[in-house]
Amino acid sequence: MSARSDLVPLQPGDRAPNVVLDAITQEGKIALDDFRGQKPVLVALFRGLHCAFCRRHIAAQARLDPELREKGVESLTVVNTPIERARLYFRYHPMPNLLAASDPERASHRAFGLPNLEFTQDETNWPYKVSMAAVKDMRVDIPSELPGPMDPITAGEILDKRDHYELTEADEQMMATGHGQLVGQFLLDRQGIVRWSFTEVPEGGRYMFGVPNPQELMSAVSQVAQ
Repeated sequence: MSARSDLVPLQPGDRAPNVVLDAITQEGKIALDDFRGQKPVLVALFRGLHCAFCRRHIAAQARLDPELREKGVESLTVVNTPIERARLYFRYHPMPNLLAASDPERASHRAFGLPNLEFTQDETNWPYKVSMAAVKDMRVDIPSELPGPMDPITAGEILDKRDHYELTEADEQMMATGHGQLVGQFLLDRQGIVRWSFTEVPEGGRYMFGVPNPQELMSAVSQVAQ
């Protein structure tokens, strides 16, 4: 599948689109319009649960959620994983604070302007195409879980083994089309306007597999919660 070269992430001041998704951690649907006029919401758009880095970011998000809600800000985690597979994962890895939704088609990622990287043999046109050599040159460092900085492919394999995560057919289907999906977090105010964001898109991949600065995020939360 060719990468779209017209996707640009939403920026502060942009109005977020409405998306309607299947809820994972509760029954029914979740729509962004449910929050408009009611409360601010932090929308976290991740790759599927097949991504070892995203699994860790999601767990960190769940730990942060009580603090966000104390400030009157809801949090919605979106994963590129089919609903039944996602529900099975969270049944065995419960995160009581997490409000999550399934988006196997990655409609929300496109709506928020997050490109899906196409992996190539030798061409890089960030953030739409990246060569495998460039991927191997990237470095991921998780001191508590990795022996040192290493390329994301090797790091992901090590983390999967640590997690005893076994890929299912559903995971492989998501990886076949969305393995290069870039991710991000968008803080929306009560009117659905983006007030802060963090994505993997800027600076040629510098922020790949990274997380936002907690102080920066909570400062933005304090502003929209006023």
